[in-house]
Amino acid sequence: MRELFVTGLCAAFFIIYLLVERYILSQRRQNIPLRICVTGTRGKSSITRLIASCLREAGFVVLAKTTGSKPAIIFPDGEEKEIKRRGSASILEEKKILKISTKLQIQALVLELMSIHPENSYAESVQMLNPQILIITNVRPDHLAQMDSSKEEIARCFVSSIPENCTVFVPEEEFFPVFKEAAGRMNSELVQISRNSYKKYFESEQNLPSFEFEENIRLSLAVTEFLGVDREAALRGIKRVKPDFGSLKVWTKDFGSPPHRWHLVSGFAANDTESTRRVLSSLQKKNLFSGKEIVGLLNLRRDRGDRTIQWMKALKDGFFPEFQKIFFIGDHAHALKRKLRSTEKKELFVLKTQAPQKIMVEISNKVKGKAVLVGMGNMGGFGQDLVEYWESVGRAYDV
Repeated sequence: MRELFVTGLCAAFFIIYLLVERYILSQRRQNIPLRICVTGTRGKSSITRLIASCLREAGFVVLAKTTGSKPAIIFPDGEEKEIKRRGSASILEEKKILKISTKLQIQALVLELMSIHPENSYAESVQMLNPQILIITNVRPDHLAQMDSSKEEIARCFVSSIPENCTVFVPEEEFFPVFKEAAGRMNSELVQISRNSYKKYFESEQNLPSFEFEENIRLSLAVTEFLGVDREAALRGIKRVKPDFGSLKVWTKDFGSPPHRWHLVSGFAANDTESTRRVLSSLQKKNLFSGKEIVGLLNLRRDRGDRTIQWMKALKDGFFPEFQKIFFIGDHAHALKRKLRSTEKKELFVLKTQAPQKIMVEISNKVKGKAVLVGMGNMGGFGQDLVEYWESVGRAYDV
C-alpha cells in the first residue's frame, strides 16, 4: 500500500511539473509577437538567415537560430554564437531559445526546425513554437531511413509541422497536394510562390549573393513582403546576409608540380544527389567548368548509409557525367568503389589520409593541369575540416 502511495505521489508531482513547464513555455512563446519556422530538405539555414537579415534591416528586433553545418544563434545585432552540443541535437534546445527570446524582448523569432520524424516535427513546431508563418523550402530525397523513399512520403513528414491558423509558404515547383490538404485541416493558408515571382528583380538587381540559390531569395522576399517589409529594406538584408558555413562557396588555389590553378567547390552540405546536381548545373551556367578537368570528392559517413546507396545508384545511372575522376573518403569508400568498378567508366580512387593538406597533395598528384574539385556527400567530420582548410589557404572566388 505504501509503495502504491509513493508511486502515485511521484506521478502527481511529475504531472504538476509537466503542467508548469507547459505554462512557462506558453508564456514565453506568447511574449514573441512574430514566430517564423523553416522546414524542408535543403536551404533551411540559408532562408533562416535571409529572412532574419531582411527583418533586421526593416528595424525588427530579431533572434534567429540555424541548425545547419554549424548550428548557431544569431542575435539582434547580427552577432553569432555557435551552439556547442555535447550529444545529438534535441528539440529541447528550443526551450532555451524561447527563454533567450523573452530575456531580449525580441519582436521576431526566425528558427530552422531540426526534426526529421513526424512525431518530433509536431512536438517541435506545433506544440513548442506554434509559428504564425511556416516555410517549406523543398522536398528532396534524404534521411530515407526516417522519411521513406518517395517524395510524396517525405512531403507527408513535413506537414506534421503545420500548426493551426498559420500561413504556409512553399515554392510552386515543390507543391504537393498533401500540403493543401493539411493546411485546410488546420485552418491554415497555403501560399505557393511562382517561379516567375520577382523575375524583374533578378534581372535588374546587382550585387546579389553569389552563394544563394534564386529560389531561396524568392521565398525570403515573398515572406518579408507578406509581413509588410519595405522592398528596399528587404533587398539590403539580402545583400548583407552572412552566408551559412555550409552554403555553396568556391575558392581558388594553385596546386601540383608544376602548380596549376584549382577551383575548390564546397558542395558538401547539399548532401543528396538531386541537390548536388542543381549545384553543378548552377556552376556550369556560370562557365566555371570551361577548360578544366572536373573532379569529384565524395565524403561518406557511417551513419548515413542511405545516402551512400543513393550516391551509388546515381553514379551507376550516369547522373554526374562531368566528372572524369572521383575520389572517395569515409567508412564506405572501399565498398562503394568495388560496387562501381564494373559499371563506372570514370577513374575511381580511395583516399588514404584524412589530413586536408595531404589530401590535396594526393589528389593533385593524380590530376594534371587546371581543375575544379567539387566536395560532395556530407559536411560532417572530414567535410568540415576540408572546408576550413580551403577557407584558410584559398582565395574566395565570386561565382
